[in-house]
Amino acid sequence: MGLCFWVLFAGFFFTAPFVGCFRSLPQSHLPTTVLDVAEALEKTRNVFSFDPTKKPAFSPVDQSLSASSSSLLSLQVHSRASVHKSSHLDYKSLTLSRLKRDSARVRSLTTRLDLAINGISRSDLEPLDIGSDFSAEEIEGPIVSGSSQGSGEYFSRVGIGKPPSQVYMVLDTGSDVNWVQCAPCADCYQQADPIFEPSSSSSYSPLSCETQQCKYLDTSECRNDTCLYEVSYGDGSYTVGDFVTETITLGSASVDNVAIGCGHNNEGLFVGAAGLLGLGGGPLSFASQLNASSFSYCLVDRDSDSASTLEFDSALPPNAVKAPLLHNHQLDTFYYLGLTGISVGGELLPIPQSAFQMDESGNGGTIIDSGTAVTRLQGDTYDILRDAFVKGTKNLPSTDSVALFDTCYDLSKRSSVDVPTVSFHFPEGQVLPLPAKNYLIPVDSDGTFCFAFAPTSSSLSIIGNVQQQGTRVGFDLGNSLVGFVPDKC
Repeated sequence: MGLCFWVLFAGFFFTAPFVGCFRSLPQSHLPTTVLDVAEALEKTRNVFSFDPTKKPAFSPVDQSLSASSSSLLSLQVHSRASVHKSSHLDYKSLTLSRLKRDSARVRSLTTRLDLAINGISRSDLEPLDIGSDFSAEEIEGPIVSGSSQGSGEYFSRVGIGKPPSQVYMVLDTGSDVNWVQCAPCADCYQQADPIFEPSSSSSYSPLSCETQQCKYLDTSECRNDTCLYEVSYGDGSYTVGDFVTETITLGSASVDNVAIGCGHNNEGLFVGAAGLLGLGGGPLSFASQLNASSFSYCLVDRDSDSASTLEFDSALPPNAVKAPLLHNHQLDTFYYLGLTGISVGGELLPIPQSAFQMDESGNGGTIIDSGTAVTRLQGDTYDILRDAFVKGTKNLPSTDSVALFDTCYDLSKRSSVDVPTVSFHFPEGQVLPLPAKNYLIPVDSDGTFCFAFAPTSSSLSIIGNVQQQGTRVGFDLGNSLVGFVPDKC
């Protein structure tokens, strides 16, 4: 029988009293789990020895699909560590760069949500200067971690045009518009592959201003009946250029007539990648243009040079831990899920379910995002989680905080440690225990590990990719479900 008590929450987001119950969990969910300290530290040292010149093979096209249909589609996913040579001198500087970039990512997401809830369209904002100095059955490819350049993002190898020009693109469940840097460049950042040349592609076709694809854009302009697009990300990053249709090649198959941005003016936090493949819930995302009924990904370790896969139209396995996939009527891009609670060490924490829920105005709620690294929780919720974890790790030597991490440990003299199991809870008794390496992570190569959750002043909670590592995450769009299956990727 669990211990129950009354707690009065009088915070910014909720004021109702809450009956908290520490309830014991099923025995299959162990109260502690082992963190392999030695293995984690070894990876922090090896991340600087990856050879980014060994790029995955790019298979020739042997089939073609239209952008209005899909079969079982799959492509590889890579960490950025396996694509780019690190410019950082040590793992600590890499960590600080990652966290700075991640904070910018979170600001971008929360800014977009705030604009939507307050009824402000991006087209109502002062537009960027587009300028006049540029001319208007199975798919497989790799997913890689974006670690060595300070990115929390994951990449996939994609072909643009006919014949396909090979580039790395960020996979982003928090964005809809697909785009790639294009020549001629008014302003392009450095990327790993040559800039895409539209004149070399026989399938390149500009969209007119009257097309539905152009009308779906938040911000667009019309020049000589040609659709020009603009996407800004709320953190100062943006891309501007021609909105076109192109052939996208993923491993062994091609998809025709995909609406993408051909960016001639691009700036921001995309260093290394040639552009972005949007996997959000809006009509312009790659998944939506395929009419995919589902997609799933498995994210490799952020410090790994291995690859995993992104798959379309693959069913959730029967053993998946499932959660409801929810919709925000103010913003169709983000994937909200029905999180009901969090447990530490086998005990459900006294957090009201309202802390994870979205209200009628579209505020609050919990999204799952591939581009955010560290999970963000409302301040009061984070405090309860952190305090419970600290209580369960009194035997571990604490050390100074690091950037946004306020709970850190000196594990330099340990090869492994037992830590309280952290689990996410969903409706109908569904529970997802996290591996220890998904929430206690190294921040240097000397043995400093930090609790990889952080508070946010926003009402929006975000489950980041550190917590998703090693788990296949499936989005069953037809049945409005998110599924989680432990997987070695």
